[in-house]
Amino acid sequence: MNLSDTLSRYPFLIPFAIAGFWFLIFLISFLYDRRLFRNSIFLVLTLMFAGLGGIFAIATVSRTLAEVLAVGILVLIPISIGVLAIFLVVNGVTMIRREGRRPKNLLSLAAGVGIFGLVIFGAVSQALDWRPLTALMTAITGVLTYVSFLFGCFLIYAFVYSRVRSSRKIDFVIVLGSGLRGSRVPPLLASRLDRGKFVRDRAVRKGRDPIIIASGGQGPGEDVAEAHAMAAYLIERGVPEDRVLREDRSTTTTENLLFSRELMVALKPKYRCLIVTNNFHAFRAALTARKTKVNGQVVGSPTARYFWPTATIREFVAILFSHKWINGIIIGLLFVTPFLQFL
Repeated sequence: MNLSDTLSRYPFLIPFAIAGFWFLIFLISFLYDRRLFRNSIFLVLTLMFAGLGGIFAIATVSRTLAEVLAVGILVLIPISIGVLAIFLVVNGVTMIRREGRRPKNLLSLAAGVGIFGLVIFGAVSQALDWRPLTALMTAITGVLTYVSFLFGCFLIYAFVYSRVRSSRKIDFVIVLGSGLRGSRVPPLLASRLDRGKFVRDRAVRKGRDPIIIASGGQGPGEDVAEAHAMAAYLIERGVPEDRVLREDRSTTTTENLLFSRELMVALKPKYRCLIVTNNFHAFRAALTARKTKVNGQVVGSPTARYFWPTATIREFVAILFSHKWINGIIIGLLFVTPFLQFL
């Protein structure tokens, strides 16, 4: 049996082979540095082609079952979008009630309302059947498909990244600040500090004695620099005072890592560290760590469930803007292309 006959008899071999190719690329890139966004794209392409190959493989046994699965997936898409829109609106209302009406707390509500608005706009454009309106709907759909693909990549890989433990020995544990209430450590920051102490305690049990770097400057509405309140919190809970360093100049994640890196290099040029933040922020912090050349991976601490959707959207938007040139060009092309018919 030649290759052509084999492929015609076993069509699932093609998507499985493509999936294998993307998995190999993913594995090479992951082993090179797991702190790369492109890893997420390689992983999702692997899963997509593996899923397609699975359906083709089922079709060789039962074509009816394969068709049912394919139709089921297609039907689930609009249902999932509707459920997602409702969930985001409900979550947005919860965020406003618990966290206030600051712009950053409105993201999940805005996303949910936006989905409903897009569905209504699509129905109107289809009913009117006016070419410019149809072109606009096509343009918006193309942009949202691209952004949704990237968002799916981000979600899947962020989950994978957070589940991969770093087993190497560490010299420092950096805890990133997230804001104070006056001079008090709020629950979100306390979660990071507790995880940082846990990481240090675990290293101590293995014979290491890493230093914790409490990283955070003084922001609006804060009575002291975050680093000082964080250090006091850790010391009160049993971390030796001489094993806590304060980095009190930073106002952003990038500065957190850059200034902490200065402290680590001064004490131990060939340092190794672990960075602690909340789980929703872990992947973006890892991307920032690579960009700032900090030799360390990131672990996440627990976050209240209601906070997740808005925080996750915010993290994704930040990553999207961190690659603004390539994303801007692709989004621009996707938006403009449907209107070229009018030239």
